Amino acid sequence: MIISASRRTDIPAFHAGWFMERLRSGEVMVANPMRRDQVSRIDLSREAVDGFVFWTKDPGPFMEHLDEIEGLGYPFYFLFTLTPYGPDIEPGVPPKALILERFHELSQRLGPERVVWRYDPVILTERMDSAWHLEAFEGLARELRGRTCRSVLSFVDDYRKIRRRMQAIGALEPDAGQMAAVAGGCARIASECGMELSACSESLDFNALGVRPGRCVDRELLRRIAGLAEEGMRGGRKKDPGQRPRCGCAPSRDIGTYGTCSHRCIYCYAS
Repeated sequence: MIISASRRTDIPAFHAGWFMERLRSGEVMVANPMRRDQVSRIDLSREAVDGFVFWTKDPGPFMEHLDEIEGLGYPFYFLFTLTPYGPDIEPGVPPKALILERFHELSQRLGPERVVWRYDPVILTERMDSAWHLEAFEGLARELRGRTCRSVLSFVDDYRKIRRRMQAIGALEPDAGQMAAVAGGCARIASECGMELSACSESLDFNALGVRPGRCVDRELLRRIAGLAEEGMRGGRKKDPGQRPRCGCAPSRDIGTYGTCSHRCIYCYAS
């Protein structure tokens, strides 16, 4: 079983102490996000967990716990979201200069393969057009050269609960040409900076542009981190049936709770 920590909240940034308490206790209780009265007990013992995937915009508060997690024998890696947006869109995210420092620190501590950069989501407006995003992506990619091997690109999804927020900033629904321009340009930049670019659950096929379909929860990456032979990783090559049709993620159990992230990003479906 792979544990996702978490698509629903930023555990490394805001719930590091809680996570470590649960890990030491060997279990966690998780409510069904659609039925809060349905609660599951999830085994966090090393025997039950194949590895952790940590999703974050700021790993700073979590850094002091990495030695303990590794000492307990758990394989893990980070999906680190770093975008060019300011406090009008990501009001609770610390200054990007600090976040870049923490990206470098995390990569130096774990190695570039274990820190995956998510440029997510791409929001297009009249000001933040394709050219703006390519310039922003290139600036960040050059800062992260040698600090990561992979980048994940994702365009903002039209969730009903964020629609009013998106309209307030003048967000545009991108057409196929705009999406291809961003994806293709970012693929070229990523390659120049020594990164492989993938797309997260996108409806368009960008393979011809050098952008393969992504799998953020990656069983193969965890297998390599754990140093296991291919047959040593449980679960085979199945994809997670609970995710979107074009999502390539392996099955996982998410231990987060919606509404518990203080980044307050206006595009977030979980807040």
